[in-house]
Amino acid sequence: MSYYPPPAFHFAVRVPSLPPSANDVCFSEVGGLSMEMASEEVAEGGENRFVQKYPLRAKYPELVLKRGLLVRSDVFDWIRESIQDYRITPRDVDVILLDSAHMPLVAWHLVNAYATKWAIADLNATANAVSVETLQLFYQYFTVDRTPVPPMPALP
Repeated sequence: MSYYPPPAFHFAVRVPSLPPSANDVCFSEVGGLSMEMASEEVAEGGENRFVQKYPLRAKYPELVLKRGLLVRSDVFDWIRESIQDYRITPRDVDVILLDSAHMPLVAWHLVNAYATKWAIADLNATANAVSVETLQLFYQYFTVDRTPVPPMPALP
């Protein structure tokens, strides 16, 4: 039996410091989970053909979450407080990839996240679509929790 990667459509997002709500964890899309090494390029002195590249620090893009508009949401209240009231309360955020039995496969733990943007998709009377809200969060870094994978069965 060979390994097959898990599907990317079964996941949950939660903010552990907010009251748990079944609706607040349901997002249709998560983007921005990546990391890269920032670097500085320095031209070689006296040798124009070469450039030296030196590592600086890790960079993380902002997390972008999309979901159907919730009329009442603790996550939205936290975002509104950050942007409108300027009461910025950094919170940890977990993005969890789930298996078919709803058990965590991989969890990304984002540290000290806060809202930088909220938007709603255009309202259009000629389209047959749900209202989608987009939430954008800055975070300092993330850690990855890979739950133990069961050992592969022995081949006959």
